[in-house]
Amino acid sequence: MRFGMPWPGPDVAREAEEAGVSAFCAAEFADHDAYITLAEIVANTERALVGPAIAYAFSRTPYAHATALRQLHARAPGRMFLGLGSAAFRVNRDWLGVPAERPVARIAETVVAVRAWLHAENGEKIHHSGEFYSIDADVRAPVLGRLDIPVLLAAFNSRMATTAGRVADGVIGHGLFTRSWWNDVVRPAVGRGAGENTRFLEHGWLITAIDDAAPERAIADARRMIAFYLTVRTYDPFVAHHGWEGPVERLRAAFRTGDTDSMAKAVTDEMLAEIALCGTTAEARAALTARADALPHDVGYFAPPTYLVGRKRRAAYARSSLALLGALPGRGAEAAGN
Repeated sequence: MRFGMPWPGPDVAREAEEAGVSAFCAAEFADHDAYITLAEIVANTERALVGPAIAYAFSRTPYAHATALRQLHARAPGRMFLGLGSAAFRVNRDWLGVPAERPVARIAETVVAVRAWLHAENGEKIHHSGEFYSIDADVRAPVLGRLDIPVLLAAFNSRMATTAGRVADGVIGHGLFTRSWWNDVVRPAVGRGAGENTRFLEHGWLITAIDDAAPERAIADARRMIAFYLTVRTYDPFVAHHGWEGPVERLRAAFRTGDTDSMAKAVTDEMLAEIALCGTTAEARAALTARADALPHDVGYFAPPTYLVGRKRRAAYARSSLALLGALPGRGAEAAGN
């Protein structure tokens, strides 16, 4: 298993790579583009696995996803993966101005169409005819050649996880994922889609906030991040699965009034322990050890909270998370290349 982190910038990344972090991912939001960030990662790393986790699947055509990966692969051959996420209904409709209906079917076909471009050999037409995309490209230039870059899908609920098992090479777990959600929901759903394909990649985010000087603030930041995620009703099956309807109702009420302190306080100690690694270094190491059988099998990203957390504190959290690399026997720095 590898440990990684969302891109922390070149300075922290150099320290992280030296310490044994062997994967960096690029996220996406209104103020940062996944592929621009990925170009920065490629330019400032030497050995690490790199890719978007995630890029908004429908904000670009399959051609645009594949072309970006081809250019980046030339700088980082053998190190790339592609993580795609469907994004929320309102993000697609109101931010991106793209069709928001039937995201599961749409992203399944997006994977097929992106692969058509990635697997294209020189001299061959790129052809795809589906419900959402129609491609009939004859690229008369020697710029192609098959690239076997793994495509992973961000899959929270069971239907998307089954689709990921069926059409993708792996799944990217959300920062909210617990042992029970991985084992009782996501992995069985992936298995239904994957069938006999037993080599299926698992990446996943781990909300991580460590501050030995101010552990209470780190814990509050982790609680607030969890609360912010749980304002999204897409995650209601997750909430019901754990029996957390009461706390989530309270945090959503606080969110509607802009009371972020009450949002954080609504996150129970049980929720915090099941989801986050936070507090002092010793507390976070103990939490990671306790969750050793609940981690993604291939890459776990130590992800600092971002909701109402500035860049300087996020960088400090990224540096602090390096102390976790040796917490698990056979994992971390000594197993970073496995």
